[in-house]
Amino acid sequence: MLAKRIIPCLDVKDGRVVKGINFVELRDAGDPVEQAKVYDQAGADELVFLDITATHEARQTVVDLARAVAEQVFIPFTIGGGIRTVDDMRGILRAGADKISINSAAVRQPELISQGAEAFGSQAIVVAIDARRVGKKLAAGSEQSAESPDSSFIIHNSQFIIPHWEVYVAGGRTPTGLDVVEWAAEAERRGAGEILLTSMDADGTQEGYDLELTRAVATAVNIPVIASGGAGTVAHFAQALTVGGADAALAASLFHYKQLTIADVKAYLVSQGIPVRV
Repeated sequence: MLAKRIIPCLDVKDGRVVKGINFVELRDAGDPVEQAKVYDQAGADELVFLDITATHEARQTVVDLARAVAEQVFIPFTIGGGIRTVDDMRGILRAGADKISINSAAVRQPELISQGAEAFGSQAIVVAIDARRVGKKLAAGSEQSAESPDSSFIIHNSQFIIPHWEVYVAGGRTPTGLDVVEWAAEAERRGAGEILLTSMDADGTQEGYDLELTRAVATAVNIPVIASGGAGTVAHFAQALTVGGADAALAASLFHYKQLTIADVKAYLVSQGIPVRV
């Protein structure tokens, strides 16, 4: 089994790392380059930088940030936020980023995923999905009428009533009407090499990842899924990587405010028989 990855996420606003709850109530959490250096030395497997207001404010992604980070850290890192064209991708990758993350632009122009994959390889294209639970929907199913053993769906009148999540864009501000699981599968078909899946409901709560959401997407695609949103304990990481089926677990608040260290998390995962790089 491939080693699971632990990835600190640095949400950047106006050149500073910030963190909030459910995508709002942002608090300052430091300088992004200095934070990156600390995480590199602490044993992070990768880093993700997301300019959380770039799309909303129609600004260019901070290529300078990619260049500054590349000069200071020696682990792979992804940058996203405000990327709209293949030229935007090229600029960030040339500045030193290993991957780019697209969210809003991918929804508006799905062909951008394919164009990026063709130009730079699927391994460089991460499609970020901000997901909000919007209830349940019906899908064709069995003739039975019963509740499933894990309560994840109810079977009624030959149809499954299953959980449903909607894709949001523009930093979690705008609903799209897209089904998260269907959109993840389409992103893979178009050439995405990885899915960065954030539960807007769990984001910043430290009450655990949305395992139902993560499992639904992980079973629908054959590319790595990064679970994001809700980490609060070392056990939450283990759950995301086992029950949730994720290939990597991302966190922000826990690490930024030193509630847990990457070493704490990895030691626990090793104790649970989960392979990680130490």
